[in-house]
Amino acid sequence: MPGAILAEDVLVALDQLTAAIAKGKARPPKENKGQEEPSVSMAHRALPLINLLTAAAKANCNVMWS
Repeated sequence: MPGAILAEDVLVALDQLTAAIAKGKARPPKENKGQEEPSVSMAHRALPLINLLTAAAKANCNVMWS
């Protein structure tokens, strides 16, 4: 599904994402018993999106996907 975050909304999206990650760090991590692959934290998974939103905020650009 295509979508976009307008340039004027990028900082708000970035703030909401980082706040949600910080809130999630306060909870103890779920154990990954019985699974072969190690668990990956939400902060680690969100890092590419954080970098994208940070770059878009600096350049005052929209973020679009299809």
